[in-house]
Amino acid sequence: MIFSSDRLELRKLYFDSWHKYLIKQPLTDLETQITRIIEHHPEYHHYLSNLDNLDKDFPPEIGETNPFLHMGLHMGLIEQVVTNRPNGIHQIYQQLCQQQRDEHKVQHMMMDYLAESIWSAQKNHMPPDESNYLEQLQLLISR
Repeated sequence: MIFSSDRLELRKLYFDSWHKYLIKQPLTDLETQITRIIEHHPEYHHYLSNLDNLDKDFPPEIGETNPFLHMGLHMGLIEQVVTNRPNGIHQIYQQLCQQQRDEHKVQHMMMDYLAESIWSAQKNHMPPDESNYLEQLQLLISR
């Protein structure tokens, strides 16, 4: 689990984990989880090869996807599944993985709703609506 709200500190963890992975240094469990996500996103490798990108902004209004936000959503979703919080998400994840046979694809499907839930909570100055979030995820199973 990552406990920081410092953007540079969090991003540095991605850079450092990837660098250690590339030079075959031993990784912590967290670093292993991070590098697995990075491996699935070769389109982000070039960002992680240059420390000048540590403080780079990725404005959505010009169509840029923030790789650190994207990978952070992967991390957040994995944490939810492992801890089964909100209650029931682990079962939904397992069912979707059985249906789709592609764990990374399932994470992307579910991350859309995680991002929407976080955005809505921030916009309304409320805690995330876990029931609505789980309902939306449950609908993915029947698609």
